[in-house]
Amino acid sequence: MAEHLWSPWRFDYTTSAVAGSNDDLFLRLPAAGDDRANLILHRGQTVFAVLNAFPYTSGHTMVVPFRKVGRIQDMTDAELHETNQMVRDVARWLDAVFSPEGYNIGVNQGSAAGAGVPGHIHWHVVPRWSGDTNFMTTVGDVRVIPMELGEAYGRIVSAKVGT
Repeated sequence: MAEHLWSPWRFDYTTSAVAGSNDDLFLRLPAAGDDRANLILHRGQTVFAVLNAFPYTSGHTMVVPFRKVGRIQDMTDAELHETNQMVRDVARWLDAVFSPEGYNIGVNQGSAAGAGVPGHIHWHVVPRWSGDTNFMTTVGDVRVIPMELGEAYGRIVSAKVGT
């Protein structure tokens, strides 16, 4: 028997870009101007940090160049340098808020590697805990996110000040 997990809040997101169009979520978010509504945690000179709206776990953050660039090979030295610094800073903020036991930090470059936005490279910073793997993900292909996005956003932004 098939189980259904209703997630109507995803409708606007999944229908906002036409497949194959030039629409780029990572250009739209910083251009919108409302960082809280768009979950942008921090803006640097060349990159920004944003909470993933559909996270693997609470605090799942992405570091993204402002410029549309699809490959690490095509990034400038300034972009690469600031990306690494911001990944480090995001981990510090997440340490302060969530006290994770580890992190998955990485990038999927290109569709074949699983990139969700293949034309715009971005790094994932995913806090992890020993007990966060359970039957829900393994058997039900469902993720349980213990903290609402708005609350996580507020806590991380507050932690930025203290680090």
